[in-house]
Amino acid sequence: MRKIVIAFQGNENIAAYIVDGLMASLGEIEMRKFPDGETYVRLITDVLDKEVVVVATLHRPDDKFLSLVFLLRLLRDGGASKITLVAPYLAYMRQDKQFKPGEAVTSTYFSELISPFIDELVTIDPHLHRHHSMNEIYSANAKVLHASKSIATWIKTSVSNPLLIGPDSESEQWVSQVAALANAPYIVLNKERHGDRNVEISFPEISSFHERTPVLVDDIISTAHTMIVTAKRLLELGFNKPICIGVHAIFADNSFQELQEAGAAQIVTCNTIAHSSNGIDLSSIIIDALQ
Repeated sequence: MRKIVIAFQGNENIAAYIVDGLMASLGEIEMRKFPDGETYVRLITDVLDKEVVVVATLHRPDDKFLSLVFLLRLLRDGGASKITLVAPYLAYMRQDKQFKPGEAVTSTYFSELISPFIDELVTIDPHLHRHHSMNEIYSANAKVLHASKSIATWIKTSVSNPLLIGPDSESEQWVSQVAALANAPYIVLNKERHGDRNVEISFPEISSFHERTPVLVDDIISTAHTMIVTAKRLLELGFNKPICIGVHAIFADNSFQELQEAGAAQIVTCNTIAHSSNGIDLSSIIIDALQ
């Protein structure tokens, strides 16, 4: 039985790769806004007794959530035998505990809202820092995929004499894996965050790496502030212009341009979120997980 792949708005490119890779059918929906701002959703493709894959990356989730839930519920009402949500970037993973009294633990709340409408979740490098697995918070079966091998391959073929740089201690396990796959050394910065755009960074001893090309690697580039501060500091220390690599290209406000202006030689991201910086395709690992 051929799977049906449905592309949520803005996910058409990666959904097309998945359709080809799975030899699946592309499902058709109609989705628009009424004049009062409410969402209209119509399912055109018959999904009765079919496995359906919905491709919906979830940056800026508040703009998408109701439309997505309406679509997932409509698929269930249409008799889909299995519903898989492919969310290459999964939102609401950072707030995974109460850092201050009275805070909402939104990672749990969001998972409880989405899980009843899906049978399976496939995502890439979610922000899992205080949970051991996605199944601690998602009742639907969750598959976590990793971009490290694809990033390492890109580095090996595109960067001469690289030095990988992780943004903080939490990144060490991930950055060390990419470095090992790329056969490159790595260092990890010491970072103290005082706010979204107020970050204090200190470097370990790196004078012995002066001949190498700095490659800043992070999972999520949101404000890009850590990379901006790091890039400027590397140039002050006499290093070559750094290459900046991220899995998820959120780039809030004007941060992409600010990172360019800070001295980045190149900015490369994976295609979990459609962006002009996308240079590392992860559709193959999604296809493998769905087969």
